Amino acid sequence: MPILNKDMTLCISLSARPSNNGTRFHNHLYGQLGLNWIYKAFAPTNLEQAIAGVRGLGIRGCAISMPYKEDVIALVDEMDPSAKAIDSVNTIVNTDGHLKAYNTDYTAIEQLLASNGVPTDYSVLVQGAGGMAKATVAALRDAGFKDVTVIARNEAAGRALAGQYGFQWRAALDGGTADMIINVTPIGMAGGAEADSLSFPAEAIEAARVVFDVVALPAETPLIRAARAAGKHVITGAEVATIQALEQFVLYTGVRPTAEQVRAAEEFMRAQ
Repeated sequence: MPILNKDMTLCISLSARPSNNGTRFHNHLYGQLGLNWIYKAFAPTNLEQAIAGVRGLGIRGCAISMPYKEDVIALVDEMDPSAKAIDSVNTIVNTDGHLKAYNTDYTAIEQLLASNGVPTDYSVLVQGAGGMAKATVAALRDAGFKDVTVIARNEAAGRALAGQYGFQWRAALDGGTADMIINVTPIGMAGGAEADSLSFPAEAIEAARVVFDVVALPAETPLIRAARAAGKHVITGAEVATIQALEQFVLYTGVRPTAEQVRAAEEFMRAQ
């Protein structure tokens, strides 16, 4: 990384519980590519003021994480179709004070479902109804999945999300099982009140063929550890984080790194 200087381009992330994943990934790529850029993670005390700072300070890119993916919609100037279609934002690009919002979470989920060869006739349980759940459910629908149930305690949000894509909603798991279970809640996230909790009970894990946890930190969440121990095919939040961060990097810089450069950045990110 070059020494801090006045000509550096700044990118940031905003999250209630920031991690070093994006910071390490982006900064490592800047170093590999010789870019005079720097990336820093923040936990904003006021989201509106933070986005005003992005605009006013000329911050080039801003990654948006839980729980701000829907709240920032009112604060941007333009919604790319990737964000507008699901009313959820995880990326903001600032071009001369014009803030355009994108969603690269959808791209990551879509690619991982395809690369893992998950059959579209599998039944699916998706736990959660926030911004990341919107990206996940949209990707499932677009990939051709038909038997999907959204599990969400918030009836209004859960019903709306499920109904938008022609799926079912339930308030609680209540012993339900499926071929693929997907956690899109903060349960199991490092630093949270439920960091050591399982987002799905043991019987749901045992019945599943594929276990997918979008939580990226830690890379091995309680759900992923339990699924591996049960011999299940797992898809991790760390994989989601790499793909969505790569697409953010391209949006910010206009440069697409080589596969080798991405692997090096991913290894550096996971070595923390």
